[in-house]
Amino acid sequence: MGYDDAVSEDHDFGPGFCIWLPGEEIVDRRTAFLLERAYASLPMEFEGRRRSQMAPVGGARTGVMRMADFFSGKCGDPEGRLTLEQWLNVPTASLAEAVNGEIFSDPSGIFTQIRESLRHMPRDARLKRMAGHLLLMAQSGQYNYQRCLDHGETGAAQLAAYEYVRHAISVIFLLNDKYEPFYKWAFRAIRDLQILPRLEKSLTDIISTPNDPESSFEKYTLIEETASAIIEALIDLGFTKASCRDLEKHAYSVNDAISDGSLRNMHILCCAGVS
Repeated sequence: MGYDDAVSEDHDFGPGFCIWLPGEEIVDRRTAFLLERAYASLPMEFEGRRRSQMAPVGGARTGVMRMADFFSGKCGDPEGRLTLEQWLNVPTASLAEAVNGEIFSDPSGIFTQIRESLRHMPRDARLKRMAGHLLLMAQSGQYNYQRCLDHGETGAAQLAAYEYVRHAISVIFLLNDKYEPFYKWAFRAIRDLQILPRLEKSLTDIISTPNDPESSFEKYTLIEETASAIIEALIDLGFTKASCRDLEKHAYSVNDAISDGSLRNMHILCCAGVS
C-alpha cells in the first residue's frame, strides 16, 4: 500500500518481487521449478539492500507462487468467487492485500481479472457489515462510554472509547467502498480516503486522551461530532432513511436497505468481522 518507511526496515524488508503462476495446465511443474531456481539465483544485494534470508511469519511473500494459492489464502477461493457468506466473513485486511500493490506485467490477464472481481464488496454484504458496526458504535460510544465514567470505571470507559473508534474506522472504510487494512495502517489509510478523511484526527484524539472530568467531556463531544459526520455521510449516500442523531436507529435503517431478504433478516451482528 506504499506506507512502509525507515521503521519498516526492521523486519521482512528487502528487494524482491512476486511471479504469479496460473494453473498447471498453463505452466507445468517443471517450468515452475525452473522459475523458482532462476529467482533463487538472483543477486543477494540490490541497490545497497540485501535480500531477506528468513521466511516471514505466514510464509514467503516474494518469489514464485501459484495464483490459486495466493487467492485461496487471501479470500478462501482460488478464483476469487465468493459466496455471500464468505463476503460477510472474510477479513477486510486480507481483501486489502489481495487488491493492492502494483502489477508490472500480466500477459494472461488472469491475475488482474481475479483481482478486479474482488475489488468491490457486494452492496448487500457491505450494508450488513456497516449495520453491525454502526450498532456497536452506538452501544460503545453514545451509550456505554459515559455510563462507565458514571460508575467510576475509567478503564472500562477507555475500552468503550476504543470500541467506538474501532467500529467507526470500519464504517468509514465501508462508506468509501474500500477495504480496511491491518490495524496498524488503518489511521494512515483513512487520510487517503475521499469520504471523511478529516475524522482521522478526531478518532485519534478519542483514544489518545485521558478520562478525567475535563478531558472526558471533550472526548464525548468528539464522539457525538464524529457520529454526526458519519450519519451525514450515510444520508448523503442514501444508505439510511432515519433522521436523528441516534446511531442505533441508523444501524437498523441501513440493515433494512439490504435487498436480499434472507440476509436482511439475519442477526444484525452476524458477520465475523463485527463483534
